[in-house]
Amino acid sequence: MAVPKRKMSRSNTRSRRAQWKTSAVHLVACQNRACRQPKPQHVACPACGQYDGRQVVQPA
Repeated sequence: MAVPKRKMSRSNTRSRRAQWKTSAVHLVACQNRACRQPKPQHVACPACGQYDGRQVVQPA
């Protein structure tokens, strides 16, 4: 098993971790023609409560 010979310095560790970036949530329009609010993909619409043309949750 490969084992590092020396401890990685704090600056090198932080430089490597600086590349870990999160991406913004991709929003799409709700499929409900009456709603059309932006919502995250593959998630029930928080405004109308529909997902894939079905009512799955009560709107808030």
